[in-house]
Formats: sequence, C-alpha cells, structure tokens
Amino acid sequence: MKKYDIAILTDSRYENPTKSGIYVENLLLEDKLIQEALERLGLKTIRLDWARKDFDWSTVKYALFRSTWDYIFNYEAFKKWFDTAKHQTQFINAASIIEWNMDKHYFLDLMQKGINVPTTIYAHKGDNISLKSLFEEAGWEEAVIKPCVSAGAKHTYRINAANISEYGKAFEEVLQQEDMMIQPFLNSIMERGEVSMMVMSGKYTHAVLKVAKAGDFRVQDNWGGTVQVYEPTTEEMKFAEAVVAACDFAPLYARIDIANDNDGKVTLIELEAFEPELWFRLYPKAADILAKAIFDSI
Repeated sequence: MKKYDIAILTDSRYENPTKSGIYVENLLLEDKLIQEALERLGLKTIRLDWARKDFDWSTVKYALFRSTWDYIFNYEAFKKWFDTAKHQTQFINAASIIEWNMDKHYFLDLMQKGINVPTTIYAHKGDNISLKSLFEEAGWEEAVIKPCVSAGAKHTYRINAANISEYGKAFEEVLQQEDMMIQPFLNSIMERGEVSMMVMSGKYTHAVLKVAKAGDFRVQDNWGGTVQVYEPTTEEMKFAEAVVAACDFAPLYARIDIANDNDGKVTLIELEAFEPELWFRLYPKAADILAKAIFDSI
C-alpha cells in the first residue's frame, strides 16, 4: 500500500534548513509552489532528503527530483541510492531520462538528431593525455573544460594559451577519476549571458537570462551570477522545444540553456532534465502546468 502519491526530493541541507538567506528562501519557495500545485490536484505529497536512511521508498508512488543539489559531491552514494530506489518507486523524470541526462555524452546524441551543439571533444577516464595537447588539438583560441558528470560549474575552467598550465594538473587529476570534455568558449556568454528556457510536456512556458558577475563566465548564482525575466525570440522558443523533441525519452519537464555560438547561431549549452532550477517563483503558473502534466501521466 502506497502512503504518498509524490515525494518531492531535496537534499539534507534544505529538508529543514537551519541557515536562512535569499538563496535558501528562493529554494524553499520553489519547492513549495510545486508541492502546493500537486496538492491542489488531490495528490498526497511529502518533501524530504533523498539520502534519508529511515525512509521506505516503496511507500511512495512517484519521486520528483527538485533540489537534490548535493548529489554531485556524494555521487557514489547517490548512484547507489538511485539504483536501489528506482526499483521501489517511479522517478519523475523517468530513471532512463535521468541516467542519460546526467552524463554529458548526451551532446553526441542530440547532435546526431540535428541539434546545434558546440563542437565537443571528450577525454576518457584514465586517458594519458595532457590538457595542453588536447587544447592544441582543438585549435581554438579559448575553450571551456568540465567533467562529463557535473553541476554548479564544479571543475569548470575557461582556458587559453596563456593560462593552460595553471589548470593542467587539475585536469589530469579529475581525468583519473572521470571523463572530461572540452568545448570552444562562447563569447556571447560574456557579452549577453545565458538564456534558460523551461519546457513542460514539450511546450515552452517561460525563460530567464542568467548573467555572470563582471569578469567571470560562470552564470550560476553560487558564483555571483544574477538572473532576470527574459522574453525569448520565436527562434529560441522553437529551438528549446526541438531539443526536447529530439530526446529519445519524453521528459515532463526540462530546462534548455542556450547562447549564441561564435558564428551567431543559437546553440545548446545544457539540457537539464534531472534536477534543474525552474524559476517557478518568476512564473508560478508553470508549477501548475507541471503538476497537471504529472497528474495526467500517473
């Protein structure tokens, strides 16, 4: 017998936070908006830390990933939990979508489906290759390197010929543990920022513009980035929907991060169909749209 319809997943820092501040307040509001939207449809919900040892995951029908943002720092423990819990409850988005989306090799799949993505070169765990040789092989003036499984700009560096020796050791150390990737640095991120578009059930709902602090390229708020409401062009909206349509799986929700490439064309920065921030607080109606999509699918 299932006790709950939906478990809304967060992490240990935010289940019952002891620290306050605008970041925590925004996170709690985001989770509250989707929880209340689900409950208005008559669904019984609970919000809790994914890593809770005392919780029986077979007592919930579905688990919705929202603010599970510590997983990248506890990846082995998270993966062990994930592989067990997916047989006890059903995940939203589905486990198959999450497993595909967590590893940035998905860029290859989307490129083959005709989506414009930055040229991406992969270095595989244990490869005997230096960052300098990889950068020289790419032939770009500037590049960005990051792990293939990453979040929050962890181990993400902007490199060029002048600073490459500064990051060489870090690259080699990470490469001993996991796959890495290198892409050309997109000048438009510094000039305008990065656009995030939310897509629910395959349809665009709303967007924000994320801008890095002066002198930085990382738009995440933990690196000093700021966010504002954004009205995308028709081309950008169609691009976001096309990215979701190109997935072999059909995510109920996704965030499509885009910028202009160095040829001025809209290109994919990130597809987030796992635990993306969705900025419900800037467009609360989207929480109701997602809740209805979940209700209709279960």
